[in-house]
Amino acid sequence: MTDVLSDADLARSLEGGFVSRLAEVNGTHLHYVEGGQGEPLVLLGGWPQTWWQFHKIMPRLARDHRVIAVDLRGMGGSAKPAAGYDKKTMAHDIYELIRHLGHESVHIAGHDIGAMVAQSMAANHPEAVRKLALLDVHHPDESMYGLTLLPQPDQHVDGDLTAGSRTYLWWFALNQVRGLPEKLLAGRERDWIDSLFDYMLLDRGAIDERDRDIYARAYSTAEAVRTGNAYYQTFMQDIEDEKGYGPLAVPVLVLGGDHSNHAYLAAVTPSKGPDVRVVKVEKSGHYLPEEQPETVVGLLSEFFG
Repeated sequence: MTDVLSDADLARSLEGGFVSRLAEVNGTHLHYVEGGQGEPLVLLGGWPQTWWQFHKIMPRLARDHRVIAVDLRGMGGSAKPAAGYDKKTMAHDIYELIRHLGHESVHIAGHDIGAMVAQSMAANHPEAVRKLALLDVHHPDESMYGLTLLPQPDQHVDGDLTAGSRTYLWWFALNQVRGLPEKLLAGRERDWIDSLFDYMLLDRGAIDERDRDIYARAYSTAEAVRTGNAYYQTFMQDIEDEKGYGPLAVPVLVLGGDHSNHAYLAAVTPSKGPDVRVVKVEKSGHYLPEEQPETVVGLLSEFFG
Protein backbone atom coordinates (compact mmCIF):
# COMPACT_ATOMS: atom_id res chain seq x y z
CA MET A 1 0.00 0.00 0.00
CA THR A 2 1.32 3.45 -0.90
CA ASP A 3 1.71 6.18 1.71
CA VAL A 4 -1.73 7.59 2.46
CA LEU A 5 -2.22 11.20 3.50
CA SER A 6 -4.36 12.15 6.49
CA ASP A 7 -7.84 13.57 5.99
CA ALA A 8 -6.47 17.00 6.88
CA ASP A 9 -3.77 16.73 4.21
CA LEU A 10 -6.22 15.39 1.65
CA ALA A 11 -8.61 18.27 2.35
CA ARG A 12 -5.83 20.82 1.93
CA SER A 13 -4.87 19.26 -1.40
CA LEU A 14 -8.20 20.38 -2.93
CA GLU A 15 -8.86 23.80 -4.40
CA GLY A 16 -11.49 25.74 -2.51
CA GLY A 17 -9.95 26.17 0.93
CA PHE A 18 -11.17 22.85 2.30
CA VAL A 19 -10.48 21.90 5.91
CA SER A 20 -11.05 18.70 7.90
CA ARG A 21 -13.14 18.99 11.08
CA LEU A 22 -14.93 16.95 13.76
CA ALA A 23 -18.27 17.64 15.41
CA GLU A 24 -20.05 15.98 18.34
CA VAL A 25 -23.70 15.54 17.32
CA ASN A 26 -26.54 13.16 18.19
CA GLY A 27 -24.38 11.30 20.69
CA THR A 28 -21.54 10.54 18.29
CA HIS A 29 -18.63 12.22 16.48
CA LEU A 30 -18.83 13.00 12.77
CA HIS A 31 -15.89 13.90 10.56
CA TYR A 32 -16.52 16.30 7.69
CA VAL A 33 -14.56 18.33 5.17
CA GLU A 34 -15.78 21.86 4.47
CA GLY A 35 -14.89 24.56 1.96
CA GLY A 36 -16.19 27.07 -0.56
CA GLN A 37 -18.73 29.89 -0.33
CA GLY A 38 -22.46 30.15 -0.99
CA GLU A 39 -25.54 28.15 -0.14
CA PRO A 40 -24.68 25.04 1.92
CA LEU A 41 -24.46 21.74 0.03
CA VAL A 42 -24.02 18.52 2.01
CA LEU A 43 -22.43 15.49 0.28
CA LEU A 44 -22.93 12.01 1.76
CA GLY A 45 -20.85 9.12 0.47
CA GLY A 46 -21.27 5.37 0.31
CA TRP A 47 -19.66 2.06 1.18
CA PRO A 48 -16.81 1.11 0.97
CA GLN A 49 -15.63 4.68 0.56
CA THR A 50 -15.29 7.94 2.53
CA TRP A 51 -15.85 11.65 1.88
CA TRP A 52 -12.91 11.40 -0.55
CA GLN A 53 -15.19 9.86 -3.20
CA PHE A 54 -16.33 13.42 -3.98
CA HIS A 55 -12.83 14.90 -4.39
CA LYS A 56 -13.17 15.27 -8.16
CA ILE A 57 -16.34 17.38 -7.91
CA MET A 58 -15.85 19.29 -4.63
CA PRO A 59 -13.62 22.09 -6.01
CA ARG A 60 -16.07 22.91 -8.81
CA LEU A 61 -19.08 22.81 -6.51
CA ALA A 62 -17.25 25.00 -4.00
CA ARG A 63 -17.25 27.89 -6.48
CA ASP A 64 -20.95 28.44 -5.78
CA HIS A 65 -21.63 26.51 -2.56
CA ARG A 66 -20.38 25.96 0.95
CA VAL A 67 -19.59 22.28 0.42
CA ILE A 68 -19.75 19.96 3.43
CA ALA A 69 -18.61 16.40 2.63
CA VAL A 70 -19.43 14.12 5.56
CA ASP A 71 -18.19 10.74 6.71
CA LEU A 72 -21.33 8.98 7.88
CA ARG A 73 -21.53 7.34 11.30
CA GLY A 74 -19.10 4.40 11.13
CA MET A 75 -17.24 5.71 8.08
CA GLY A 76 -13.70 7.06 7.72
CA GLY A 77 -12.81 9.58 10.38
CA SER A 78 -16.22 9.45 12.09
CA ALA A 79 -16.90 7.48 15.25
CA LYS A 80 -17.97 3.84 15.03
CA PRO A 81 -20.58 3.28 17.74
CA ALA A 82 -22.17 -0.09 18.39
CA ALA A 83 -25.59 0.90 17.05
CA GLY A 84 -27.53 3.54 15.14
CA TYR A 85 -26.99 2.42 11.54
CA ASP A 86 -30.62 2.57 10.47
CA LYS A 87 -30.95 5.40 7.96
CA LYS A 88 -33.41 7.35 10.12
CA THR A 89 -30.88 7.65 12.94
CA MET A 90 -28.08 8.44 10.49
CA ALA A 91 -30.26 11.14 8.92
CA HIS A 92 -30.73 12.66 12.36
CA ASP A 93 -26.93 12.72 12.69
CA ILE A 94 -26.81 14.92 9.58
CA TYR A 95 -29.70 17.07 10.76
CA GLU A 96 -27.87 17.73 14.03
CA LEU A 97 -24.63 18.47 12.14
CA ILE A 98 -26.43 21.04 9.98
CA ARG A 99 -27.77 22.72 13.10
CA HIS A 100 -24.32 22.55 14.72
CA LEU A 101 -22.88 24.40 11.72
CA GLY A 102 -25.53 27.10 11.98
CA HIS A 103 -27.61 26.26 8.91
CA GLU A 104 -31.41 26.21 8.91
CA SER A 105 -31.60 24.29 5.63
CA VAL A 106 -29.22 22.83 3.03
CA HIS A 107 -29.07 21.22 -0.36
CA ILE A 108 -28.09 17.56 0.00
CA ALA A 109 -26.69 14.94 -2.37
CA GLY A 110 -25.95 11.33 -1.50
CA HIS A 111 -24.39 8.38 -3.28
CA ASP A 112 -24.98 4.71 -2.39
CA ILE A 113 -25.58 4.44 1.40
CA GLY A 114 -25.32 8.22 1.49
CA ALA A 115 -28.27 8.45 -0.91
CA MET A 116 -30.36 6.35 1.49
CA VAL A 117 -29.47 8.68 4.36
CA ALA A 118 -30.11 11.77 2.22
CA GLN A 119 -33.57 10.51 1.24
CA SER A 120 -34.36 9.72 4.87
CA MET A 121 -33.22 13.23 5.77
CA ALA A 122 -35.66 14.73 3.26
CA ALA A 123 -38.47 12.48 4.50
CA ASN A 124 -37.93 13.08 8.21
CA HIS A 125 -36.63 16.66 8.20
CA PRO A 126 -38.14 18.29 5.10
CA GLU A 127 -37.84 21.76 6.63
CA ALA A 128 -34.05 21.35 6.63
CA VAL A 129 -33.71 20.22 2.99
CA ARG A 130 -33.99 22.61 0.06
CA LYS A 131 -33.31 20.14 -2.76
CA LEU A 132 -32.28 16.47 -2.81
CA ALA A 133 -30.06 14.58 -5.26
CA LEU A 134 -29.78 10.77 -5.22
CA LEU A 135 -26.83 9.19 -7.01
CA ASP A 136 -27.42 5.65 -8.31
CA VAL A 137 -29.32 4.44 -5.21
CA HIS A 138 -32.53 5.20 -3.34
CA HIS A 139 -33.78 4.44 0.18
CA PRO A 140 -34.55 0.77 0.96
CA ASP A 141 -38.15 -0.23 0.32
CA GLU A 142 -40.05 -3.48 -0.12
CA SER A 143 -38.62 -3.96 -3.62
CA MET A 144 -35.43 -5.13 -1.88
CA TYR A 145 -37.20 -8.32 -0.85
CA GLY A 146 -37.28 -9.24 -4.53
CA LEU A 147 -33.49 -9.60 -4.60
CA THR A 148 -32.50 -13.24 -5.05
CA LEU A 149 -29.66 -15.34 -3.70
CA LEU A 150 -28.85 -16.71 -7.14
CA PRO A 151 -28.08 -14.34 -10.03
CA GLN A 152 -30.72 -13.95 -12.71
CA PRO A 153 -29.81 -14.70 -16.35
CA ASP A 154 -29.32 -10.98 -17.10
CA GLN A 155 -27.18 -10.28 -14.02
CA HIS A 156 -23.47 -10.36 -14.77
CA VAL A 157 -21.20 -12.34 -12.45
CA ASP A 158 -17.90 -12.02 -14.32
CA GLY A 159 -17.03 -8.44 -13.42
CA ASP A 160 -17.56 -7.09 -16.94
CA LEU A 161 -20.00 -4.18 -17.06
CA THR A 162 -19.38 -3.58 -20.75
CA ALA A 163 -21.79 -6.41 -21.56
CA GLY A 164 -24.57 -4.17 -20.27
CA SER A 165 -26.16 -6.75 -17.95
CA ARG A 166 -27.47 -5.94 -14.48
CA THR A 167 -25.27 -6.22 -11.42
CA TYR A 168 -25.59 -9.20 -9.06
CA LEU A 169 -25.50 -7.77 -5.51
CA TRP A 170 -23.51 -10.55 -3.82
CA TRP A 171 -22.17 -8.26 -1.05
CA PHE A 172 -25.70 -7.61 0.25
CA ALA A 173 -25.76 -11.19 1.54
CA LEU A 174 -22.16 -11.18 2.81
CA ASN A 175 -22.77 -8.03 4.83
CA GLN A 176 -25.77 -9.58 6.58
CA VAL A 177 -23.54 -12.10 8.36
CA ARG A 178 -22.57 -10.87 11.82
CA GLY A 179 -19.07 -11.38 13.13
CA LEU A 180 -17.66 -13.31 10.16
CA PRO A 181 -16.71 -10.68 7.52
CA GLU A 182 -14.29 -8.84 9.80
CA LYS A 183 -12.46 -12.16 10.38
CA LEU A 184 -12.41 -13.22 6.74
CA LEU A 185 -11.39 -9.81 5.39
CA ALA A 186 -8.69 -8.92 7.94
CA GLY A 187 -5.46 -8.02 6.14
CA ARG A 188 -7.13 -8.31 2.73
CA GLU A 189 -8.50 -4.78 2.43
CA ARG A 190 -7.13 -4.06 -1.03
CA ASP A 191 -8.25 -7.46 -2.32
CA TRP A 192 -11.92 -7.09 -1.44
CA ILE A 193 -12.07 -3.37 -2.23
CA ASP A 194 -10.47 -3.96 -5.63
CA SER A 195 -12.92 -6.76 -6.29
CA LEU A 196 -15.94 -4.60 -5.48
CA PHE A 197 -14.72 -1.55 -7.40
CA ASP A 198 -13.72 -3.55 -10.47
CA TYR A 199 -17.10 -5.27 -10.43
CA MET A 200 -19.10 -2.03 -10.54
CA LEU A 201 -16.81 0.32 -12.49
CA LEU A 202 -17.19 0.69 -16.22
CA ASP A 203 -13.79 2.44 -16.31
CA ARG A 204 -11.65 0.71 -13.69
CA GLY A 205 -9.06 3.46 -13.86
CA ALA A 206 -11.57 6.02 -12.60
CA ILE A 207 -10.67 4.97 -9.05
CA ASP A 208 -6.89 4.82 -9.18
CA GLU A 209 -4.27 3.14 -7.00
CA ARG A 210 -3.97 6.08 -4.62
CA ASP A 211 -7.74 6.31 -4.14
CA ARG A 212 -8.01 2.58 -3.54
CA ASP A 213 -5.29 2.77 -0.90
CA ILE A 214 -7.17 5.59 0.83
CA TYR A 215 -10.32 3.47 1.00
CA ALA A 216 -8.42 0.32 1.97
CA ARG A 217 -6.86 2.09 4.94
CA ALA A 218 -10.26 3.43 5.98
CA TYR A 219 -11.59 -0.16 6.16
CA SER A 220 -8.46 -1.82 7.53
CA THR A 221 -9.83 -2.52 11.00
CA ALA A 222 -12.39 -5.06 12.21
CA GLU A 223 -14.38 -2.13 13.64
CA ALA A 224 -14.61 -0.43 10.24
CA VAL A 225 -15.73 -3.66 8.55
CA ARG A 226 -18.34 -4.19 11.26
CA THR A 227 -19.84 -0.75 10.81
CA GLY A 228 -19.85 -1.12 7.04
CA ASN A 229 -21.78 -4.38 7.45
CA ALA A 230 -24.20 -2.60 9.79
CA TYR A 231 -25.37 -0.28 7.01
CA TYR A 232 -26.79 -3.38 5.30
CA GLN A 233 -27.94 -5.24 8.41
CA THR A 234 -30.40 -2.44 9.17
CA PHE A 235 -32.13 -2.59 5.76
CA MET A 236 -35.11 -4.45 7.21
CA GLN A 237 -35.65 -1.64 9.74
CA ASP A 238 -35.16 0.92 6.98
CA ILE A 239 -37.86 -0.77 4.89
CA GLU A 240 -40.31 -0.64 7.80
CA ASP A 241 -39.46 3.01 8.46
CA GLU A 242 -39.98 3.90 4.79
CA LYS A 243 -43.55 2.62 4.94
CA GLY A 244 -44.39 5.53 7.21
CA TYR A 245 -42.82 8.22 5.04
CA GLY A 246 -45.07 10.44 2.96
CA PRO A 247 -44.20 11.69 -0.54
CA LEU A 248 -40.97 13.67 -0.70
CA ALA A 249 -41.92 17.33 -0.47
CA VAL A 250 -38.72 18.73 -1.99
CA PRO A 251 -37.45 18.78 -5.59
CA VAL A 252 -35.50 15.57 -6.28
CA LEU A 253 -32.87 14.82 -8.93
CA VAL A 254 -31.98 11.15 -9.44
CA LEU A 255 -28.80 10.27 -11.36
CA GLY A 256 -28.28 6.69 -12.56
CA GLY A 257 -25.37 5.19 -14.45
CA ASP A 258 -26.28 3.78 -17.86
CA HIS A 259 -24.31 0.63 -16.95
CA SER A 260 -25.66 0.57 -13.41
CA ASN A 261 -29.02 1.50 -11.87
CA HIS A 262 -30.59 4.04 -14.23
CA ALA A 263 -33.34 1.78 -15.60
CA TYR A 264 -34.29 0.57 -12.11
CA LEU A 265 -34.31 4.07 -10.64
CA ALA A 266 -36.36 5.40 -13.56
CA ALA A 267 -39.00 2.76 -12.82
CA VAL A 268 -39.11 3.19 -9.04
CA THR A 269 -38.23 6.70 -7.89
CA PRO A 270 -40.82 8.86 -9.73
CA SER A 271 -43.45 7.49 -7.34
CA LYS A 272 -41.53 8.81 -4.33
CA GLY A 273 -42.66 12.42 -4.75
CA PRO A 274 -44.40 14.93 -7.02
CA ASP A 275 -41.19 16.57 -8.26
CA VAL A 276 -38.73 13.80 -9.16
CA ARG A 277 -36.53 13.96 -12.27
CA VAL A 278 -34.42 10.97 -13.32
CA VAL A 279 -31.36 11.48 -15.55
CA LYS A 280 -29.17 8.86 -17.18
CA VAL A 281 -25.40 9.38 -16.78
CA GLU A 282 -23.83 7.96 -19.92
CA LYS A 283 -20.71 5.77 -19.91
CA SER A 284 -20.77 5.11 -16.18
CA GLY A 285 -21.04 2.27 -13.74
CA HIS A 286 -22.02 2.76 -10.10
CA TYR A 287 -19.38 5.28 -8.99
CA LEU A 288 -20.76 8.36 -10.76
CA PRO A 289 -18.75 11.14 -9.05
CA GLU A 290 -15.49 9.40 -9.94
CA GLU A 291 -16.38 7.91 -13.33
CA GLN A 292 -18.15 10.95 -14.81
CA PRO A 293 -17.26 13.93 -12.58
CA GLU A 294 -17.79 16.57 -15.28
CA THR A 295 -21.28 15.32 -16.06
CA VAL A 296 -22.19 14.95 -12.40
CA VAL A 297 -20.92 18.37 -11.35
CA GLY A 298 -22.74 19.98 -14.27
CA LEU A 299 -26.04 18.32 -13.40
CA LEU A 300 -25.73 19.09 -9.69
CA SER A 301 -24.72 22.71 -10.32
CA GLU A 302 -27.69 23.23 -12.62
CA PHE A 303 -30.10 21.55 -10.19
CA PHE A 304 -28.93 23.25 -7.00
CA GLY A 305 -28.46 26.61 -8.71
